[in-house]
Amino acid sequence: MSELADKLLVVPAASQVDLSHLKSVTGATNAVLATEQEFKDKFPDCETGAMPPFGNLYDLPVLADDSLTRDKEIAFNAGSHRELVRMAWDDFEKLVKPRMARLATGGVGTIAA
Repeated sequence: MSELADKLLVVPAASQVDLSHLKSVTGATNAVLATEQEFKDKFPDCETGAMPPFGNLYDLPVLADDSLTRDKEIAFNAGSHRELVRMAWDDFEKLVKPRMARLATGGVGTIAA
């Protein structure tokens, strides 16, 4: 069975990860969000909580929510809480090659569980 350890999830800011559905999508037996203490060392060049969605730069597979494909752009922290990057979704998808699935619940444009 698949485990979720060391995976980076990318979801819209106004949404929450649907952990039950995430387990179903990935075949994992358990799904919990990591605490800041558990993940901060994986992103040594970033402020805690401001890491960019480029898991591939940190040897982390990336799973992204399907709803993100509805917009032409994606915006995200650039490693700090003061800098923001906006880029075309198509460019992000080419660079990161995320696995796409419905991961989120709540927020505008997402499917409620």
